[in-house]
Amino acid sequence: MNAERAAAVPFDITALRAEFPQLRRKVHDKPLIYFDNANTAQKPQCVIDAVSRYYSQFNANVARAVHTLGSEATQHYEATRDKLQHFINAAHREEIVFTSGTTAAVNLVAYAWALPKLQAGDVILVSMMEHHANIVPWQIVAERAGASVLPAPITTTGEIDIEGALAMMSERVKLFGITHVSNVLGTINPLRTLIDAAHARGIPVLVDGSQAVPHLPVDVQALDCDFYVFTGHKLFGPTGTGALWARRDILQQMPPFLGGGEMIERVGFDRTTYALPPGRFEAGTPNIAGFVGLGAAIDWIERIGIDRIAAREAALGAYALERLQAIEGLRLIGEAAQRAPVFSFLIKGAHAHDLATLLDFEGIAVRSGQHCAHPLLQFFGVPATARVSLAFYNTMEEIDAFVEAVAKVRKVLT
Repeated sequence: MNAERAAAVPFDITALRAEFPQLRRKVHDKPLIYFDNANTAQKPQCVIDAVSRYYSQFNANVARAVHTLGSEATQHYEATRDKLQHFINAAHREEIVFTSGTTAAVNLVAYAWALPKLQAGDVILVSMMEHHANIVPWQIVAERAGASVLPAPITTTGEIDIEGALAMMSERVKLFGITHVSNVLGTINPLRTLIDAAHARGIPVLVDGSQAVPHLPVDVQALDCDFYVFTGHKLFGPTGTGALWARRDILQQMPPFLGGGEMIERVGFDRTTYALPPGRFEAGTPNIAGFVGLGAAIDWIERIGIDRIAAREAALGAYALERLQAIEGLRLIGEAAQRAPVFSFLIKGAHAHDLATLLDFEGIAVRSGQHCAHPLLQFFGVPATARVSLAFYNTMEEIDAFVEAVAKVRKVLT
């Protein structure tokens, strides 16, 4: 279903909001308006029930027992791998490696794929708008190898400087890391243009999809990237879940990152051999309940339709942008033409933390700070911002209430 058709399908937002118990609570005796979805998303009741059902009905370890509970746990756990394969259109289920989140997935690639290849003088190229999770792991392994991590430039509108990025893609660059959607600016990057250009120069590409998978259809085969990482808790699933996707041939060439139970084929003091991917990278007892819950979240999204979610969020984002731009004294950070409904801003004369604190007393949850993107905020010359990040379950009325609350607290702060 394309975006135009999705927008025409009736969307019973009242009924869907009722599936999220957290949205019914009050904060400081005011109805909660949750505008911190880029941080973590709320969970529908079906996800909460799935986690509870695991612990109450088939709590057992996976891939270790032939008894009924162990078989049921394994069946539900591995079913999530199949659901994620379909959700991002991976070619093979074995290309889905379960991790605790995006940070763990990037570290896995950094240590198991990049570190064995890096040599002194090599470069890892990442964009200026990256989350720390797509900067710091590369810095750690680069320092060990005598390599360096360099930032590809962005424009003052918060978009990737394509020509500047291409100019930096020299033969020294061994990987290009780029976010699909900026967690600070909402910018949707032109991935296929960047990926094609990198591949033409023999450079593999890792995409951070944390802010994309909850909001946009993602097809890793169409993107043609080499690695795609994302987290489950922003995808309406439990915390402590996420995944690395990589092509099967790449995974088969990678050594293990963590050693322990279940990532092996045979263990002996003379020699240990490792399991095939993805098991090779999934040592120890995983977050079984979390991945059962993530499977329920994927089912729920598939029922609603990611195209319908994207269409609704586009409408919410356009309305929010219009209302934000009309607020006196507001400075919006980033003005990308293609963007998700994520808005970082400052109010003249008000510190971001003070603004967020007073908005909380109005029942409105926004994030303030540097959003794990210090270099990006330094680029814009600001110490911190407040951030509104919407999900499809937010409403136009909530946006109006937010604008009224900003006007109220602005009088206190300025």
